Amino acid sequence: MITASRRLSNEAPLLSALRYTLNRSFSTSFREEKDTFGPILVPSDRLWGAQTQRSLQNFDIGGEREQMPEPIIRAFGVLKKCAAKVNMEYGLDLTVGKAIMQAAQEVSEGKLNDHFPLVIWQTGSGTQSNMNANEVIANRAAEILGHKRGDKFVHPNDHVNRAQSSNDTFPTVMHIAAASEINSRFIPSLEQLHNSLHAKLAQGGTAVGTGLNTKNGNPRGIYPLNIRKHRNMIAGLGGYFPAS
Repeated sequence: MITASRRLSNEAPLLSALRYTLNRSFSTSFREEKDTFGPILVPSDRLWGAQTQRSLQNFDIGGEREQMPEPIIRAFGVLKKCAAKVNMEYGLDLTVGKAIMQAAQEVSEGKLNDHFPLVIWQTGSGTQSNMNANEVIANRAAEILGHKRGDKFVHPNDHVNRAQSSNDTFPTVMHIAAASEINSRFIPSLEQLHNSLHAKLAQGGTAVGTGLNTKNGNPRGIYPLNIRKHRNMIAGLGGYFPAS
């Protein structure tokens, strides 16, 4: 296992690859991935490809604490699965498309989180995170079909990112992530708050220390009622931003 610095340099490719890390441990073996800039070495036990690797070396800031939030990563899985499903209706090879959908499902379930190392500090419209998703899904889909990582049997651009742009994908995953978090975390938390306040009021007394004392003659139950009202308003957005 290795520790290195992730800084881009003019050193030989292997030495340069050995100098980067994500404050995690990787195997000491590497495979060669290629993009338009040429070949670059990637840890053999990771699913990402050349563009993710370059981002790691070019943006040596932040560390794990400032990595892309998990809801965004999972949302990329949802998006790429849907895109593959539609693209199969417009000429994408069915075998490749189904493998992409399976790999994207694994991303959406959080099974491949360790293969998304990029920090929030990156260029433009989130292109590097979009490519991180494309590369991980492409390599995982290739594995599902019995091929090796990096052989581009499933191509990150031509197949996984087909008919997409970072200018579209990143805003979309932001909305997907927001909808998911609202449904899975925010609304349940409001429910818990409402029930807790309602239980306190049911106990009677002055509610000192609970924050439930009211002013100007407002009824004592106004706070839980307001929480319920706004919870219902937020839940009503589900028609626009469904959870699935």
